[in-house]
Amino acid sequence: MFSKILIANRGEIALRIIRACRELGVQTVVVYSEADRNAAYLHQADETICIGPAEPAESYLNIPRIISAAEISNVEAIHPGYGFLAENAHFAEVCQECKIAFIGPSPESMRLLGDKVQARNLAKHAKVQIAPGSEGSVENEEEAAKLAEKIGYPVIIKASAGGGGRGMRIAHNEVNLRSAFHNAQTEAATAFKNSELYLEKYLEQARHVEVQILADQAGNVVHLWERDCSLQRRHQKVIEETPSPALDNNLREELCKAAVRLVKAANYVNAGTVEFLLDKKMKYYFSEVNTRIQVEHPITEMVTGIDLLKWQLRIAAGEHLKLRQRDIKQQGVAIECRINAEDPANGFQPCPGRIERFISPGGFGVRLDTHAHAGYVISPRYDSLIGKLIVHQKTRPEAIACMKRALQEFHIEPIKTTISLCLEILSHPQFSKGKIDTGFIERTW
Repeated sequence: MFSKILIANRGEIALRIIRACRELGVQTVVVYSEADRNAAYLHQADETICIGPAEPAESYLNIPRIISAAEISNVEAIHPGYGFLAENAHFAEVCQECKIAFIGPSPESMRLLGDKVQARNLAKHAKVQIAPGSEGSVENEEEAAKLAEKIGYPVIIKASAGGGGRGMRIAHNEVNLRSAFHNAQTEAATAFKNSELYLEKYLEQARHVEVQILADQAGNVVHLWERDCSLQRRHQKVIEETPSPALDNNLREELCKAAVRLVKAANYVNAGTVEFLLDKKMKYYFSEVNTRIQVEHPITEMVTGIDLLKWQLRIAAGEHLKLRQRDIKQQGVAIECRINAEDPANGFQPCPGRIERFISPGGFGVRLDTHAHAGYVISPRYDSLIGKLIVHQKTRPEAIACMKRALQEFHIEPIKTTISLCLEILSHPQFSKGKIDTGFIERTW
């Protein structure tokens, strides 16, 4: 095991990594920007290093400064968390060249799976069903229009190097397609420095189900079952749960085995998530692979009893998986609500500012992953995530009741948050029945 690692991230995920490291006896060095200088979680680290001003490009996205901090503090490895540089193959490569272990997959796997066109081709090779779409990237609007006519509307335009809903547009006709193509191309070029796009058939009222995997350097791969992430707004997840209420045991097994085949074909190592879309007939199609720890990883930890962050560290340090697939069970039901500093009543406008009152929920089966507290300032420069409220109970009705109670206990003032929205969603009869899809929130609120 490593003796000291650097955490190249901030907020709740930085604190989550610190906690895992402390339990493993690993020292932590946490980098921070000027905006985060007074963050309370920094006191939990063994060392802290300021790497620049508030702007992400000058701090959390600045590879030379992060590497310099790693070299000065003499760490053996870097954990990127999620967001920022977590899926940046060049960053992983620089770590490799500097003899610093990257706690994640290899640069080669990241490039292969990070390019959505290549990932689709790999899925096809691994006999994992893909949605009808382009064989490669689509060069221009004319080509896109011809292909869309062949596939049939609606179609979805996606950035080949995309993620987080950026560079993504839905088109219901040719006029819509042409303007959407241009907008997606511009956004992709800005966000990813890569304007390549591809087309897929858009699955209306689809469910988003993803499979968590762990893979070691000896080629051993296990899945930790699935998460249902269908409750989204503009392709951003709001509430997640496991097990998925949409799957029967046969489909669940089939989906998880397909995920394992895919990551084996990619020679993938460490934690990763294979995402699928399910149509109205419960036929599944490969969507993409996230080559990092996911925001929603806690619900998988709750139902399996497996600490994913600790296994990320162990695998990166060269340990082999001691987990056997037959021993990984789903025990009970877990639900996660993302609590963001946004105003649902005002078009989900970001609500940065100082938290004056922060009363966190508790009780049996309740977990809160957050770095926030009374007096904490939500910066407008970073993601609006305040924290993740997670519950774990024996049954889905019990988990829903527990989450509703926990949300009612949770008070964050004076800034606006998504607590009220999450409570409304959990109180909706369609959610209680498990009859939701990726468009549910936008149709209902």
